[in-house]
This record gives sequence, structure tokens and C-alpha cells, in this order.
Amino acid sequence: MTRLGESVARASELLAQDLSTDSTVERLLTETKARRYLDLTDLSPEEQAALIAGRAVEVLPGEEKLAERIGERRAAGKGLHIKLGIDPTAADVHLGHTVPMIVLSRFQRMGHDVTLLIGDFTAKIGDPTGRTAERPPLTDADIEKNLAGYREQVRPFFDFEAVSFRQNSEWLSPYTFPELLGLLSQVPVSQLLQREDFRNRLSSGSGLTMSELLYPVAQGLDSVALDCDVELGGADQLLNLQMGRKLMELRGQRPQLVVTMPLIEGTDGTGAKMSKSKGNYVGLNATADDVFGKIMSVPDRLMEPYLKAWTEWTDAEIALVLGRVEARSLHPMDLKKVLAGEVVAALYGVEAAMAARAGFVAQFSKKSFTDVEALPVVEIAEHGAEPVTGVLSKVLGFQPSASAARRVAKQNGLRLVVETGDGQQAIVLAEADAIRPLGEVVPELLAGAGLGSAAGSVYLKAGRKIAELRGL
Repeated sequence: MTRLGESVARASELLAQDLSTDSTVERLLTETKARRYLDLTDLSPEEQAALIAGRAVEVLPGEEKLAERIGERRAAGKGLHIKLGIDPTAADVHLGHTVPMIVLSRFQRMGHDVTLLIGDFTAKIGDPTGRTAERPPLTDADIEKNLAGYREQVRPFFDFEAVSFRQNSEWLSPYTFPELLGLLSQVPVSQLLQREDFRNRLSSGSGLTMSELLYPVAQGLDSVALDCDVELGGADQLLNLQMGRKLMELRGQRPQLVVTMPLIEGTDGTGAKMSKSKGNYVGLNATADDVFGKIMSVPDRLMEPYLKAWTEWTDAEIALVLGRVEARSLHPMDLKKVLAGEVVAALYGVEAAMAARAGFVAQFSKKSFTDVEALPVVEIAEHGAEPVTGVLSKVLGFQPSASAARRVAKQNGLRLVVETGDGQQAIVLAEADAIRPLGEVVPELLAGAGLGSAAGSVYLKAGRKIAELRGL
């Protein structure tokens, strides 16, 4: 059995146990934290390729081709040469930036060589990917500052000491205009304009500069210069990565394989990508308690993509716990606490993760809402005839009320919380309940849960916002 197989056997036994207990969770986090540094060189080429493909959106031209090239390099006593390009566009980064780095760490531990390409030249152009307008270029000082911040914050997920660093100004700065024209004569404009964001900007009359149009060519020249076996990138970078394959072919090189990473949805559950501009991110420089709390606030449906993105769990392990949730032998909240613990353990260690877990339980799980001061109050006699969406708008400040409330309900974030002598009981409101009169929905749900007149204090909870219901 491989080292990974042994770890999976130990963890799978724990994942089948009671994950609401601290002792089990601490043992699990200790096992999976150690797995982040596990030597994976004893995996076969097929196992290595599967472990990479399991976290990728696409492997081009295919997973079997990746396994084949791993086998070829191994037979020659070498590892693959892997490339990831980084445009250091910000000093503070968030959890979304770690997704390719975690996969890159797997490549490292499989015995492959990794080159991190610092796009100091292309950062001055500005990568237009996903932008509706031109991205402002950066100065040398900006790039140096941002790179230092990036390395420091991503370090818990990746061994920066075991990689090569290159800057694409090495080969792009001396590139001559005649060389560029000769290259561009072989690149169809139609290929550059395949990008949907380019087409949208042109059709709307927005600007599109020549520097942006040539950005994929510049990135493709990076692949030519480094002559790598594999390039990683976000799913939104696919056309840029394919340009690298084309230019390598034009230069008579063996085209690189392409591995694209998923774009992780933000914590607010709106479907938008995690980003600082939208405020739906988990900062890598946040405290352990803040990281834990942020993860606990996400909709239940994000647990699967988050487990795949930020843990070293195998697909089988993830399927095991999600199956337990579906079978109701594992509460989603308990799984989410494990997920939050995984992220905190990666950043700050298992001890910090368990402390953050204890702090969260003390603050939220065991706290009676009756102890919270100045909660908004909703009188059923006054608001009972109004739809739940209207109540949320008036009392909890949801704007626009209907769309915001229905979105929260769709994500299982709209609930009645009933406090009884045995603690709290949560009742999820369906999306259809959000547009029904409050005075009809609440008694109906309470009766359906077997509470009825025996219910104690009742609260309406939408995300993190809470109001007390009175007059039932």
C-alpha cells in the first residue's frame, strides 16, 4: 500500500465516526494536516494523473496523456517540468489564490520540478481576463511589494524553497519588433478574439487596447521560453494556455499539457467568484477565529467544492462524508466545522484550529439568542399578513427584499430557530416559503416540526441576521 493509501485508510476510519466530537475531529485534522507534506513519489503515473485531474476542470489533451508523460519522464529518471504563471497584482491575497498552489504542491511531492513564473513584464500590460475594462498596469515597485506579500501569505500551502523562480522580462524585454511581427504573422486574429469578454467589450463599444489583445501571445512566449511539460492556470485562462501550446508547436517544441483549475465561488453564495472587490473572500492574513467563522457562514452547497479546493482529501473520502450528510447520519454543521478546521489547521496548525472550533461553539452553537441584546422584534399581529420577503426588508434591511430573501432561502440560509429546554432547533424555510405570509408560514412549520404551542422563543434567521418573532 502506498503512503497515501495508508493515510486514507486511517482518515476514512475517522470520517465514519462521530464528527461532532472534538477528540475525533482533532485526530482527523492531525492526520490530514500531515498529508499536506506527504511524499507521493510512490504513486504510479496513473495514480498521480488521477490525483491531479480530480482537482482540475480540464486536463488537455487528456488525463491519460498526463499519465503517459509522467511515465516517460520517470523512465528517463526525471520528473515533469511544471509551470505556473503569477501576475502579482495585489499585496493581500485570499483563499481563492491557493487553489492552484495546493495542486502544484502535489506535483512537487510527486517528484516533479516546478517553476513559478513571475509575470513582471505582463503585469505591466495588465491581464484582461474577466475584465470589462482595461486593467491598470503596475510599476516595478508594485510588483516587488505584491510578490513579497503573496509569498508570505501562501507559504502555509506551498514550499517556495523547492521551486525555481523566473521573470518573463528576461525574454520578453529584449524581444524585437521584427521578431514579434514574424510571430504574429502565424497567429490568426480570430484565435485572439475567441475570448468572450473581448467580444462583449467590442460589441458594447468599450475599449480594447492592442496590448491586451497581445497579452495571450506574450503569455504563450513564456511557454516557449521555459519549454515545460505542463502549465497550470485558472479555467478563465484556458485560451491563454492554449496559445502556449500553439506557439510551442510553431517553434518545433513538444506542446505542453494544460491543467485548468476551478474558479472558486465566494462565501456569500451569490455565485460570484471569490474576490476582494465583492467582499466574499477569506483573507489569508485573517485571524484563526475569523477564518473559521467565515467558512461557517457559507451555504451548505459550497461544502463539496470547498472540500475539493482546500483539503487533501481524496474523492472517495469526500463522497463518504457527503453520503453521510445525505443519509442524515452526519449533520451539515458538523461537516462544515471540520472543513473550517481543515483551513485553519493549514494556516495556523491543528491546535489553533481546535481553539477556533471551541470559540465558535461557545459563541454561537450554545448561546441562547435570549442573551443577545437589542435584537429586532417582529410582532406577528403587525406583520403576519406580509410575505416573509417584506418582513426581511423592513426589519432586517434586505434590499431588494424579494430577490435577496429568495436567494438566501435557496441556499438554505433562511430558518426559524426555536429555543426549547433542550437547546435550539432550526427549521429551514424553502424558497417558496419566502414569498408567503409570515403569519401562515411560521405556525405551519412549527406544527410540522412537532413543536406547535410547545415552542419556546422563536427567531427568524436569514444568514447572520436575526429577529425575534412575538405573538405566535
